[in-house]
Amino acid sequence: MLIDTHTHLYSEEFDADRDQIIEKAIKNNIKHFYLPNIDSESIDRMHDLEKKFPDNCFAMMGLHPCSVKANVEDELSLVKTWLDKRPYAGVGEIGIDLYWDKTFLKEQQHAFKTQIQWAVDLDYGISIHCRDAFDEVYECLSSFQKLPRSIFHCFSGNTEQANKIIALGNFKLGIGGVVTFKNSGLDKVVKDISLEHLVLETDAPYLAPVPHRGKRNEPGYIMEVARKVAEIKEISLQEVEEVTEQNSSFIFVK
Repeated sequence: MLIDTHTHLYSEEFDADRDQIIEKAIKNNIKHFYLPNIDSESIDRMHDLEKKFPDNCFAMMGLHPCSVKANVEDELSLVKTWLDKRPYAGVGEIGIDLYWDKTFLKEQQHAFKTQIQWAVDLDYGISIHCRDAFDEVYECLSSFQKLPRSIFHCFSGNTEQANKIIALGNFKLGIGGVVTFKNSGLDKVVKDISLEHLVLETDAPYLAPVPHRGKRNEPGYIMEVARKVAEIKEISLQEVEEVTEQNSSFIFVK
């Protein structure tokens, strides 16, 4: 079974055909979809999808770094309220993003560390968002004596950075459509890193793999990612499926 460890199926981009997309993926043996939260505006949509597909869609709870603004404490308070109210598959999507705006870096660091600690306290895995902020994310992670099980979502760094993350312990690298992009360099990292450190994801509706690049991504396209990983590592597709499924099960609570 292939597992999509990071997909935003609750987003408006799927409003026209969400059920069909999910059912098609399930028929193709892609049966588990992990849903990272964004902020207060996405919670209801995410919960509604989880209720409709309770055996397939698993909600996470967290505050995305791009949603960290001056009202960060209000957003964090809501996240904590939900974490205290019911079980989740993990904490996410959390991290630091300096691609669009560096105005709220301190607030992003605070939100990231706060949510890491909540995950430690609850024994939840986390999904980490990192864009143009590897050093800042690594510094936050290194400040903890104990870290939760973690996926470095949409990893796009080099082999040295991958090894630094893996050395922190209990970390997996999320590999998605970017690995199929020509000249991305991610193929070299995947070749260098043991399969035991990798999980698969789509980040749908974003970052669709070749040959769908530029179009809306969907969970079914994770097969293209799996095939590419198998090709790079010169192993069978079945081995990729089996090992990445085990890796995903290690991270998440269902």
